[in-house]
Amino acid sequence: MNAEFIFVGTEILLGNILNTNAQFLSEQCAAIGISCYYQTVVGDNRERLKDAFLTAWNRSDCVFLSGGLGPTEDDLTKETVAEALELPLETDKKALASIREFFARRGYEMPKINEKQALVPKGSIVLYNENGTAPGVIIEKDSKIAVLLPGPGNEFCPMYLNSVKPYLENKSGCVIVSKTVKMCGIGESSIDEKIRDLTENGGNPTVAPYAKTGEVHVRVTAKAENEKEANKLIKPVVREMKNRFGDYIYTTDEETTLEKAVVELLLANHLTVSTVESCTGGLVAGRLINVPGVSEVLKLSYVTYSNKAKRKLLGIKKGILQKYTAVSPQVCEEMLKGASLINKADVVVSVTGLAGPDGGTEETPVGTVYIGCSVKGKITVKKYIFSGNRAKIRESAVAHALILLRRCVLEYFSEVTFGQEG
Repeated sequence: MNAEFIFVGTEILLGNILNTNAQFLSEQCAAIGISCYYQTVVGDNRERLKDAFLTAWNRSDCVFLSGGLGPTEDDLTKETVAEALELPLETDKKALASIREFFARRGYEMPKINEKQALVPKGSIVLYNENGTAPGVIIEKDSKIAVLLPGPGNEFCPMYLNSVKPYLENKSGCVIVSKTVKMCGIGESSIDEKIRDLTENGGNPTVAPYAKTGEVHVRVTAKAENEKEANKLIKPVVREMKNRFGDYIYTTDEETTLEKAVVELLLANHLTVSTVESCTGGLVAGRLINVPGVSEVLKLSYVTYSNKAKRKLLGIKKGILQKYTAVSPQVCEEMLKGASLINKADVVVSVTGLAGPDGGTEETPVGTVYIGCSVKGKITVKKYIFSGNRAKIRESAVAHALILLRRCVLEYFSEVTFGQEG
């Protein structure tokens, strides 16, 4: 089955809102084996919408439409599709009752204008909306399918997952299951070279890498009659990747982020952590605080953006700052030592750099960042040169600070274990 997406709304064309439904629907369709060849955004215009729909209907098995199901005059999706498919509209009593109940729960009487939302094409499958007023519909005609969904993401996503996805899975006769192998501390080109025999076989499962900031995710995807059979195909490929990449892999769990993996590593080894940041301004601590339970490991966080703050809070001598400048390996190390003396955390991470856009020199260009990590007094400082704008440089610095933290903890315990065995 192949599908086409039409997103309805002048506000999308004007850039007033971000079309997150496109990404969501693309991922969801790919996950159940439905190919998408075209995506269209069309404004609130009946003729242009009709033309876009008929073009999609003639060349695709399934057409998704998002938006334009509201009660106002410029909400035209149902009316336009019904006209194009020569289907009369009729009131769905259950949908009308649901809309009235939606208003009643909030202490209001339903405005008469909302009766329009209960009109559905005759013979369609009605998708009742638990999170808003507009019902969605599925239309089957001429061995093709049209799926109309409300535009707001908090209505669109649940309606798709609860109603449309099970419907489409029954139609497809197979399932597609993916497992994501998440890695850090190794580049995409290195990974690609080592898995080329897996990516080029074109078989089942397929293997595809995706670069993220500081990370590479490799998605292993299998098609089979059921989930159990798909997982049987995936399992040996993931096992082989673990053999090839070792602890570059931080998780194979879809829900686990890099920061969660770092916090879990600290918890497992009964370690506390502190951060001391300059150019990242607390973003490293912010990533860690995304993780529930981080209070068990995170002791203190410092933002020492100015030289005065570095001197006053961390005790870095003025002469060191004048001699080496704030963006230097020496100051990065002094930040680690100063924070360690103050709070006695087992692990300390420091970041100092030049995020720009101004201030760069030939010796220290914009994007130069020093990241340090101390694990029970064992200090590592690394130099990075990131590219991009100020926000991108800071984002990259945060990701690599987490990666360095993880690497230093793993290496510390590897050395301890090796020493004990020796």
